[in-house]
Amino acid sequence: MTSAISLAANSTWLRKLYLTRAAVSIVWVALAFTVALKSPVVASVLLVVYPAWDALANAVDARQSGGMSANTTQMINVLVSAVTTVAMVVAVGQGMPAVFVVFGAWAVLSGLLQLGTAVRRWKHHGAQWAMVLSGAQSALAGTFFVKQAGEPGPMLQNLAGYAAVGAVYFLISGAVLLYRERRSH
Repeated sequence: MTSAISLAANSTWLRKLYLTRAAVSIVWVALAFTVALKSPVVASVLLVVYPAWDALANAVDARQSGGMSANTTQMINVLVSAVTTVAMVVAVGQGMPAVFVVFGAWAVLSGLLQLGTAVRRWKHHGAQWAMVLSGAQSALAGTFFVKQAGEPGPMLQNLAGYAAVGAVYFLISGAVLLYRERRSH
Protein backbone atom coordinates (compact mmCIF):
# COMPACT_ATOMS: atom_id res chain seq x y z
CA MET A 1 0.00 0.00 0.00
CA THR A 2 2.84 2.38 0.80
CA SER A 3 4.31 2.02 -2.69
CA ALA A 4 0.87 2.74 -4.22
CA ILE A 5 0.64 5.93 -2.15
CA SER A 6 4.21 6.85 -3.10
CA LEU A 7 3.47 6.20 -6.77
CA ALA A 8 0.31 8.35 -6.62
CA ALA A 9 2.25 11.16 -4.90
CA ASN A 10 4.97 10.98 -7.56
CA SER A 11 2.35 11.10 -10.34
CA THR A 12 0.88 14.20 -8.70
CA TRP A 13 4.38 15.69 -8.54
CA LEU A 14 5.00 14.89 -12.21
CA ARG A 15 1.68 16.46 -13.21
CA LYS A 16 2.57 19.67 -11.40
CA LEU A 17 6.06 19.66 -12.88
CA TYR A 18 4.83 19.06 -16.43
CA LEU A 19 2.21 21.81 -16.17
CA THR A 20 4.77 24.22 -14.68
CA ARG A 21 7.23 23.42 -17.45
CA ALA A 22 4.49 24.01 -20.03
CA ALA A 23 3.60 27.38 -18.45
CA VAL A 24 7.23 28.54 -18.30
CA SER A 25 7.75 27.52 -21.94
CA ILE A 26 4.62 29.36 -23.03
CA VAL A 27 5.82 32.54 -21.31
CA TRP A 28 9.29 32.08 -22.86
CA VAL A 29 7.75 31.67 -26.34
CA ALA A 30 5.50 34.71 -25.86
CA LEU A 31 8.51 36.83 -24.86
CA ALA A 32 10.52 35.51 -27.82
CA PHE A 33 7.78 36.51 -30.26
CA THR A 34 7.15 39.93 -28.70
CA VAL A 35 9.66 41.73 -26.49
CA ALA A 36 12.73 39.89 -27.83
CA LEU A 37 11.94 41.07 -31.38
CA LYS A 38 12.79 44.62 -30.30
CA SER A 39 15.39 43.92 -27.64
CA PRO A 40 18.60 41.98 -28.34
CA VAL A 41 19.28 42.03 -24.59
CA VAL A 42 16.00 40.25 -23.83
CA ALA A 43 16.67 37.79 -26.67
CA SER A 44 20.10 37.04 -25.22
CA VAL A 45 18.70 36.56 -21.73
CA LEU A 46 16.02 34.22 -23.06
CA LEU A 47 18.65 32.12 -24.84
CA VAL A 48 20.69 31.74 -21.65
CA VAL A 49 17.67 31.17 -19.40
CA TYR A 50 16.18 28.32 -21.46
CA PRO A 51 18.86 25.67 -20.80
CA ALA A 52 19.32 27.00 -17.23
CA TRP A 53 15.60 26.43 -16.58
CA ASP A 54 15.91 22.93 -18.00
CA ALA A 55 18.81 22.19 -15.65
CA LEU A 56 16.83 23.44 -12.67
CA ALA A 57 13.66 21.55 -13.64
CA ASN A 58 15.59 18.30 -14.11
CA ALA A 59 17.43 18.76 -10.80
CA VAL A 60 14.22 19.37 -8.87
CA ASP A 61 12.47 16.49 -10.64
CA ALA A 62 15.32 14.07 -9.93
CA ARG A 63 15.47 15.13 -6.28
CA GLN A 64 11.71 14.68 -5.93
CA SER A 65 11.82 11.33 -7.74
CA GLY A 66 14.37 9.53 -5.59
CA GLY A 67 17.54 11.59 -5.98
CA MET A 68 20.19 12.03 -8.62
CA SER A 69 21.70 8.57 -8.14
CA ALA A 70 18.31 6.97 -8.87
CA ASN A 71 17.84 9.15 -11.96
CA THR A 72 21.04 8.95 -13.98
CA THR A 73 19.56 10.36 -17.19
CA GLN A 74 18.32 13.42 -15.34
CA MET A 75 21.61 13.86 -13.49
CA ILE A 76 23.41 13.87 -16.84
CA ASN A 77 20.76 16.21 -18.27
CA VAL A 78 21.36 18.64 -15.40
CA LEU A 79 25.07 18.66 -16.21
CA VAL A 80 24.51 18.98 -19.96
CA SER A 81 22.03 21.85 -19.48
CA ALA A 82 24.31 23.64 -17.00
CA VAL A 83 27.29 23.41 -19.38
CA THR A 84 25.02 24.57 -22.22
CA THR A 85 23.96 27.59 -20.17
CA VAL A 86 27.61 28.66 -19.89
CA ALA A 87 28.24 27.85 -23.56
CA MET A 88 25.17 29.91 -24.52
CA VAL A 89 26.60 32.95 -22.73
CA VAL A 90 29.65 32.67 -25.01
CA ALA A 91 27.59 31.84 -28.13
CA VAL A 92 25.28 34.84 -27.71
CA GLY A 93 28.35 37.09 -27.98
CA GLN A 94 29.38 35.38 -31.22
CA GLY A 95 26.05 35.64 -33.05
CA MET A 96 23.09 33.51 -34.05
CA PRO A 97 25.02 30.86 -36.01
CA ALA A 98 26.96 30.00 -32.82
CA VAL A 99 23.73 30.11 -30.83
CA PHE A 100 22.14 27.61 -33.22
CA VAL A 101 25.08 25.22 -32.94
CA VAL A 102 25.04 25.33 -29.13
CA PHE A 103 21.25 25.16 -28.89
CA GLY A 104 21.09 22.39 -31.48
CA ALA A 105 23.71 20.25 -29.79
CA TRP A 106 21.93 20.77 -26.46
CA ALA A 107 18.54 19.88 -27.99
CA VAL A 108 19.97 16.60 -29.30
CA LEU A 109 21.58 15.62 -26.01
CA SER A 110 18.81 16.78 -23.69
CA GLY A 111 16.20 15.22 -25.99
CA LEU A 112 17.90 11.83 -25.88
CA LEU A 113 18.21 12.09 -22.09
CA GLN A 114 14.53 13.07 -21.78
CA LEU A 115 13.67 10.09 -23.96
CA GLY A 116 15.69 7.85 -21.63
CA THR A 117 13.93 9.27 -18.56
CA ALA A 118 10.50 8.74 -20.14
CA VAL A 119 11.27 5.15 -21.11
CA ARG A 120 12.45 4.45 -17.55
CA ARG A 121 9.25 5.96 -16.11
CA TRP A 122 6.92 4.32 -18.64
CA LYS A 123 5.80 1.34 -16.58
CA HIS A 124 5.15 3.36 -13.41
CA HIS A 125 3.54 6.54 -14.72
CA GLY A 126 1.11 7.42 -17.43
CA ALA A 127 1.61 10.14 -20.01
CA GLN A 128 5.15 9.11 -20.85
CA TRP A 129 4.34 8.55 -24.52
CA ALA A 130 4.26 12.33 -24.94
CA MET A 131 7.63 12.65 -23.20
CA VAL A 132 9.05 9.93 -25.47
CA LEU A 133 7.82 11.87 -28.51
CA SER A 134 9.14 15.11 -27.04
CA GLY A 135 12.60 13.66 -26.47
CA ALA A 136 12.76 12.18 -29.96
CA GLN A 137 11.47 15.40 -31.53
CA SER A 138 14.02 17.42 -29.56
CA ALA A 139 16.90 15.29 -30.82
CA LEU A 140 15.67 15.59 -34.40
CA ALA A 141 15.06 19.34 -34.14
CA GLY A 142 18.51 19.84 -32.64
CA THR A 143 20.06 18.25 -35.71
CA PHE A 144 18.16 20.71 -37.92
CA PHE A 145 19.27 23.67 -35.75
CA VAL A 146 22.93 22.74 -36.21
CA LYS A 147 22.30 22.52 -39.95
CA GLN A 148 20.48 25.90 -39.93
CA ALA A 149 23.50 27.54 -38.28
CA GLY A 150 25.23 27.58 -41.67
CA GLU A 151 22.23 29.05 -43.49
CA PRO A 152 21.44 32.77 -43.72
CA GLY A 153 19.22 34.39 -41.13
CA PRO A 154 18.75 31.98 -38.21
CA MET A 155 16.50 33.74 -35.68
CA LEU A 156 15.39 33.29 -32.08
CA GLN A 157 11.83 32.73 -33.32
CA ASN A 158 12.95 29.47 -35.01
CA LEU A 159 14.02 28.24 -31.58
CA ALA A 160 10.81 29.57 -30.03
CA GLY A 161 8.80 27.27 -32.29
CA TYR A 162 10.77 24.37 -30.81
CA ALA A 163 9.97 25.58 -27.29
CA ALA A 164 6.29 25.90 -28.20
CA VAL A 165 6.14 22.28 -29.34
CA GLY A 166 7.87 21.26 -26.10
CA ALA A 167 5.25 23.19 -24.14
CA VAL A 168 2.51 21.25 -25.91
CA TYR A 169 4.13 17.93 -24.98
CA PHE A 170 4.42 18.96 -21.32
CA LEU A 171 0.83 20.21 -21.35
CA ILE A 172 -0.43 16.92 -22.81
CA SER A 173 1.52 14.89 -20.24
CA GLY A 174 0.23 17.01 -17.36
CA ALA A 175 -3.33 16.83 -18.63
CA VAL A 176 -3.19 13.04 -19.03
CA LEU A 177 -1.85 12.63 -15.49
CA LEU A 178 -4.57 14.95 -14.16
CA TYR A 179 -7.22 12.94 -16.00
CA ARG A 180 -5.87 9.69 -14.55
CA GLU A 181 -5.77 11.14 -11.03
CA ARG A 182 -9.37 12.30 -11.25
CA ARG A 183 -10.53 9.03 -12.81
CA SER A 184 -8.92 7.00 -10.02
CA HIS A 185 -10.70 8.96 -7.26
